[in-house]
Amino acid sequence: MGCAIGVKPRKEKTETTSIEENITTKDNNMSSTMVRRQMPEFTMDAYDAKTGHYKTVSSEDYKGKWTVICFYPADFTFVCPTEIAAMNAKYDEFQKLGVEILAVSTDTKFSHKRFVETELILKGLKLTMGADGNQEVSRAFGVLIEEEGVALRGRFLFTPEGICVAQEVQADSVGRNVNEFLRQVEAWQYATKTGEVCPAGWRPSKKTLPVNTDVEQMTGRVGEYITLEEILS
Repeated sequence: MGCAIGVKPRKEKTETTSIEENITTKDNNMSSTMVRRQMPEFTMDAYDAKTGHYKTVSSEDYKGKWTVICFYPADFTFVCPTEIAAMNAKYDEFQKLGVEILAVSTDTKFSHKRFVETELILKGLKLTMGADGNQEVSRAFGVLIEEEGVALRGRFLFTPEGICVAQEVQADSVGRNVNEFLRQVEAWQYATKTGEVCPAGWRPSKKTLPVNTDVEQMTGRVGEYITLEEILS
């Protein structure tokens, strides 16, 4: 069950006899990074918390838009509603950046509706919640725990061209930081627009690294251009 105390190792399928086949099977079942890959195509039921209505969502809906696909283990758990509420609290800021948000778990759309209606911390929720009942979407994104039928905490950022530029995947017991993720979105949008690159911890108005114009001057001399104090400030 998602949000359980402690971290359980994921089971690997090894239904083969030879060593070579066993290695191949493990490789096929291990999650690979989504970064720099195209958004998987999908269609699934959803609950639109803003309107209170059910609908269908698909990857087609997010073409041409900055998009966050945010997986969580399950409705009616403990850490999950805090993460959903935190994303919702920053919803307007994401919208100002032109970012769409889709929350996804393997629960049904009916479970999503009941979850939103009964969990106090989700009052006023504006997010759309995808219902990955057949687990195909979670599997396509590489976050499905097959033996449990639930998704890991996986958060993916896609450009308007549908390319994943950032992902964060972690186990159940610790929630993710929405403020840090919002910072990453701002950094990726700035880097994409300008061709400059953003140092660790970059925020708007902070110094970037103009390697698109001064690559020769910057090579091996980053420390002359920006200090550790500036990075950590």
